Amino acid sequence: MRFSRSARATRAADMVAAVDLGSNSFHLLVARLDHGQLHVLDRLQEMVRLAAGLNAQGKLEKATMNRALECLARFGERLRGIPTANVRAVATATLRRAQNGSTFLQRASRMLGHRIEVISGPEEARLIYQGVAHDLPRHDEQRLLVDIGGGSTEVILGLGPRALLMESLHIGCVSLSLAHFPDGRITPKRWRRAETAARLEFKPIEAQFRTRGWEAAYGSSGTIRAVAAALKGLGLEVEGISAHGLEGLREKLLDAGHVKRLDLPGISLERVPVFPGGLAILAAAFRALGLKHLAITDGALREGLLYDLLGRISHKDKDVRDQTVAALSARYRVDTVQAERVMHSAQQLFAQITKAWELGETQAQALAWAARLHEIGLAIAHTKYHLHGAYLVEHSDLPGFSLP
Repeated sequence: MRFSRSARATRAADMVAAVDLGSNSFHLLVARLDHGQLHVLDRLQEMVRLAAGLNAQGKLEKATMNRALECLARFGERLRGIPTANVRAVATATLRRAQNGSTFLQRASRMLGHRIEVISGPEEARLIYQGVAHDLPRHDEQRLLVDIGGGSTEVILGLGPRALLMESLHIGCVSLSLAHFPDGRITPKRWRRAETAARLEFKPIEAQFRTRGWEAAYGSSGTIRAVAAALKGLGLEVEGISAHGLEGLREKLLDAGHVKRLDLPGISLERVPVFPGGLAILAAAFRALGLKHLAITDGALREGLLYDLLGRISHKDKDVRDQTVAALSARYRVDTVQAERVMHSAQQLFAQITKAWELGETQAQALAWAARLHEIGLAIAHTKYHLHGAYLVEHSDLPGFSLP
């Protein structure tokens, strides 16, 4: 069937997409927006293993960058025709750390055809929880969520659709596997060291999570789904993940002695090299948080990106960035009446140069937020308040905003 140009434009305008440049895999999710609801059209995933491409100097190696760029070029083909405002692409832990990350991101954005943002750990956690919350049926339970990625692990406590406590730990299945199982050998000594390293990352956060408690615990992302699949395939668990099942799976890995001898049902060959590190992190999470069982959810960062994008496009009053700016303004007791006056004056000046400077809605939004926050530095000192304000914005956790 052939569509007219106007029909094709209408279809493209109704489409939204999320791109997740994870430390292990890159994901693309494309959906159609229909009466405020999202209907998934395409899911693409490629195991890029970005975290494994960081050398001793903290730089991405050329071969890894080329592999990543080739993947993004393929994603870009699928995104062709979708409006820029309807696409959000984010990078996570590895590109937060890579010394040459900015150089890579410039090339990556060109390949993808869309700007790629680097998000903070807390922002990653917020978006993951948002994706999971839409996947779960109950909206009144207090829940714990654990998400193990390639370069970081997110632990979130939430009530219904709202995240209450968010932590991002500097361990992931790729980084821990490279550190403790670099040649693929799995020994009791290496296992103890890997789990101890993971446990140390959980140590600073375990008390605050245990104190607040939860009604149900969930796990998301590829690592946790892979563990659940292995447990079910081996007959160690019917659904989800239990502490007893983890012990049985650990014994299977030790008996194998090497990743090349692992024969786990439901585990792809691409995931096998990073499976020991992921399992060690999950075992540490169970011990640190006193978990007995994790239910599995399909929601993840990419779904959270789409729902966050939906809030920006269809429900301007639900744009989390507006809520973030309002909260920051209240925290530092900004004179809101004065801030509104400054914002309106700035917008009038902006309107006069919009066409000549080829500016648009994105710049207009940024100007409005800047006007609302331009005096927050007064909470520290009147002298050089603008520098204090810039510091507060740069170093605060700001839900909805990417890293500078």
